[in-house]
Amino acid sequence: MNDIQAIFDQIPLRFDLSSHLMLLGVVQGFFLALVIFLRAKKKSAIILFGWALVIQCLVFLDVYLCYTGLIKYAIHFNDSTEPLVLLISPSMYFFLYALLERKPFAFKKLWPHFILPILYALSQINYYLSPVEVKLNAYLGAYYHNFGYVDVPEGFNYSYHFIKDEFRWLVLFSLSFYAVLSVILILKSRKKGWVSPKNIKVDKYIFSRNTVIIIIILFFTLLLTYLNFDDDGGDHYIGIIQTVSIYITSFFILSESRFFEKTWIADKYETLASDSIQFDHIETFLSVSQYFSDQNTTLKSLAEKLDTNANTVSKLINSATGANFNDYINQKRVELAKTRLLDAEFKHLTVEAIGQTVGFNSKSAFYNAFKKHAGQSPSAYVKEKMGRKQA
Repeated sequence: MNDIQAIFDQIPLRFDLSSHLMLLGVVQGFFLALVIFLRAKKKSAIILFGWALVIQCLVFLDVYLCYTGLIKYAIHFNDSTEPLVLLISPSMYFFLYALLERKPFAFKKLWPHFILPILYALSQINYYLSPVEVKLNAYLGAYYHNFGYVDVPEGFNYSYHFIKDEFRWLVLFSLSFYAVLSVILILKSRKKGWVSPKNIKVDKYIFSRNTVIIIIILFFTLLLTYLNFDDDGGDHYIGIIQTVSIYITSFFILSESRFFEKTWIADKYETLASDSIQFDHIETFLSVSQYFSDQNTTLKSLAEKLDTNANTVSKLINSATGANFNDYINQKRVELAKTRLLDAEFKHLTVEAIGQTVGFNSKSAFYNAFKKHAGQSPSAYVKEKMGRKQA
């Protein structure tokens, strides 16, 4: 025990710019995950993103402790997050899958993705149950070769090293495999057709694309780190990249927050003093910009575009058309959908995809609105019009 304590005393506590950046990323990641868990619906895809953040933060908290030397106060946890490293890529893929395929996470269908992390964890049970001397030596071998090593109980079985020595290549394989799967998933969704909303900085497709870009950047960062460091001495570079990605993600989430909408506070207190706007202004703006085809169009966002308030827009629409805002917008979407259903330029898109291009965010919403305003389903409308052409 004296030898162990002597080694512990030699391990310095290292707090520098790299450690501060890693800690900022870990804290921000946990905070962002907490916000997601408190605000998102239980079965929404964003919940999976929250769990992916938790996994990443646990891994990089381990990296932070090892880099700073604080791990000496919790040496039993050294390398305990390695199976979680193999869950980083699958967890991000689960999020993209649920987001783009609009399907909830189903363990019965996706369980094969857990095989590699589970098998790795099972292969390391002997290490996890090993005495403190073994875990201390593992840490010294990764960060402080020159400190020497402590004696290990005789007869200790190091067979787990057969897999542990290949861990970094398993991580690279996992990252590359899920990067490919994610690209395929995005391309598949792309073929269905989508239109990026004009009034937001990032939609779910752009967010998905950026997520894959981050995975690819992380892959090359890992590759360069592994090629230049034989031990864990370069892990802090990976931690810094992770911090940057978390803050970029936080920026986009915050920039789309309702907090920044002018009408969030203004609508409650503004009067209907704006006499300068008329219904013709609304019609002209929507006709020229086709803003109604944006899936995120709301009464408030339209009012902001027209530099007025929501109550004024609502009253003008109701007075001129006798319809409420949603029916007014959906009617324009249906009229545009009629054109696109027969347009050769949109022939490669499915009926559902065309519905998305005109502003509907679900198949059912498109079909219900089309039947209400056109008196028949989209398929029946196309069949009728094509039949007349052939006749």
